[in-house]
Amino acid sequence: MREELTSFLVKYEQRIIGQSLNLRLLLSAILTGGHVLLEGVPGTGKTQMVRTLASLLGGSFNRIQFTPDLLPSDITGSSIYNLKEGSFQTLKGPIFTNILLADEINRTPAKTQAALLEAMEEKQVTIQGETYFLPEVFFVVATQNPIEFEGTYPLPEAQQDRFLFKLQINFPSFEEEKNVLRQVIDHRFSETADTPVLDLTTFLTIRQEIETVTIGDGVLDYIMQLVRKTRESDAIRFGASTRAGISIGKASQAWAYLAGRNYVTPDDIKMVTKPALRHRMQLSPYVELEGGTVDQIIEELVGAVPVPR
Repeated sequence: MREELTSFLVKYEQRIIGQSLNLRLLLSAILTGGHVLLEGVPGTGKTQMVRTLASLLGGSFNRIQFTPDLLPSDITGSSIYNLKEGSFQTLKGPIFTNILLADEINRTPAKTQAALLEAMEEKQVTIQGETYFLPEVFFVVATQNPIEFEGTYPLPEAQQDRFLFKLQINFPSFEEEKNVLRQVIDHRFSETADTPVLDLTTFLTIRQEIETVTIGDGVLDYIMQLVRKTRESDAIRFGASTRAGISIGKASQAWAYLAGRNYVTPDDIKMVTKPALRHRMQLSPYVELEGGTVDQIIEELVGAVPVPR
């Protein structure tokens, strides 16, 4: 199965230029059944990144533009009365898909945000007292704009904790961005659906193989030391939760599998720690006043924890 996954990743990186690390992290997240929060300025390819993932996977894709007047039923669905048949009929919302892009999730009030986040956690939706299960492959990617604050409703820390990763989408290098521009101008870049490289059945088999990747006791201790260090540091007001440690462990299994190994190393842990922790920590006021960032503090914490041999 690794050959199919390698082919998938090669095709993915050919379509989305300049985001190799984020693509691998995004793939690691969906392979572990987690969800991702994407943060980046407009025009950096966030939507295309998620749409291409769905196309190459052969899964269904829906996009919801979050706005202040969006209702929970606009996401989950509703029940209407069918006059012709004389009975109520359930109309399922766009959440019933394999890959869902929740665009600008911080532009909708907390009640609507909660409707989506509950589905992410439970993988089921209740419409007029009736419970409907979501697809086995259900992956939510929520985006938010870091430079606009007017008219936004920031996600509470407890809700951000539901996401496996928070990825920051930065601008590509000069040459990479020039390559994108050249492809568009020469009409070599198409936004049409790509031919699937994997099917959902193969994908689920790969997910089961990832669950068998070994994490030794020494590596588990390393994960716990990193998580607990966030609760002991004076630079951090609120440290990471137990769910953070679970996220690091699961994500490291997928990262090791992508690297062609059946066991997790401390280097795998280091690769996934930053995206797994950056949205789960709140800095102390004095650190923020001094211009410190979450990523800087995480790097310091990782450097302070001894690596197991």
